[in-house]
Amino acid sequence: MPAAVACQRSCQTGAVPSSPFSFDITAQLPDQLGRSGFISTPHGTIQTPAFIPVGTKATVKAALPEAMVDLGAQAVLANAYHLYLQPGSDIVAEAGGLATFMNWAGPTFTDSGGFQVLSLGAGFKKILAMDANTVRSDEVIAAGKDRLARVDDDGATFKSHLDGSMHRFTPEISMQVQGQIGADIIFAFDECTTLMNTRGYQEASLERTQAWATRCVVEHERLRRADPAKPYQALFGVVQGAQYEDLRRQAAQGLTRLALDGFGIGGALEKERLGTIVRWVCEELPRNKPRHLLGIGDPDDLFTAVENGADTFDCVTPSRIARNGGVYSARGRFNITTAANRRAFAPIDPDCDCYTCRNYTRAYIHHLLKAKEIVGLVLTTLHNERFIVRLVDQIRAGIRSGDYHVFKAEFLGRFYGG
Repeated sequence: MPAAVACQRSCQTGAVPSSPFSFDITAQLPDQLGRSGFISTPHGTIQTPAFIPVGTKATVKAALPEAMVDLGAQAVLANAYHLYLQPGSDIVAEAGGLATFMNWAGPTFTDSGGFQVLSLGAGFKKILAMDANTVRSDEVIAAGKDRLARVDDDGATFKSHLDGSMHRFTPEISMQVQGQIGADIIFAFDECTTLMNTRGYQEASLERTQAWATRCVVEHERLRRADPAKPYQALFGVVQGAQYEDLRRQAAQGLTRLALDGFGIGGALEKERLGTIVRWVCEELPRNKPRHLLGIGDPDDLFTAVENGADTFDCVTPSRIARNGGVYSARGRFNITTAANRRAFAPIDPDCDCYTCRNYTRAYIHHLLKAKEIVGLVLTTLHNERFIVRLVDQIRAGIRSGDYHVFKAEFLGRFYGG
């Protein structure tokens, strides 16, 4: 039985950590910031490094929670913005919290809603911009999109993408919403920027995010005092600063002065600079607290992030590309809907141990996707999520055994050379 599955099933028997939240380091990469350890939460333990699948609306698209347990996922991450709008964070609270609501026995994360709220302002999926009093950034907007959100020093006002109703998120409201959702690890409300914003805007945004993090800590503590019997929610601050070394280090230093349980690393950056930026941040953060890298999931990026100090990661890529026929194999990523797979009576990856590869052929999955059958989306999603979860499990095992660099060379050599 995979370790992650064992962890989930121990949670189902009622086992909980001896303390509400903790992080313990058990192994370190020599001469690098990478490490392995355990994050303990009220709903179970996460072995790190770990990939955290994204279940935006309290579900990983096209996958039952039970299937995510079976493929080895240790935790899932949901989105506060989406759950606030639908079905409503109050309904999730009434159901007993996120884990109970979605029938998930293990740890859960929610992001603050900041990325989704603020992305409405620029209309981009991954690069964002807002208005500020001193800097005009209205011109930074995707072609053909309307600005649906505006930020000020107090918070953000936004229009629902579902029904056009107007809403307001402040640091306090984000904490209240995430409090109702009830995840084990939550994130402070932050402002995301784009690489197209000016240096001046980045500086102003960084000050705003620091002020919001301070307010989140205060509100988080108020909510804890108001309901001391509620399971503890660990609060992570989010380090922004785009690609400026001084701003990244300044942001990390500022957050370390707050009573935070861990840290998220967010913001827009160029893929080629991922390792450098993660290293800048992790060199400033305390060693004894976990670091979560937001929105990273490509295989080479996972190795880079681990080596430079990140402990956990989330990304929608495995499930998103699966729904369009994109699948991973030991010899690279390919699209299963191409004609070459029409008569390929072999698994997606003969070396994969996932449910899909044990039971179905490329030809069958090719047929399902071409016929627009939902089962095709299920099978590709289960495979991709297992592939990335297992990859990070192998990275973790390599750190603990001392074979990390051998495994990295072999894996990337096959993946990008195949």
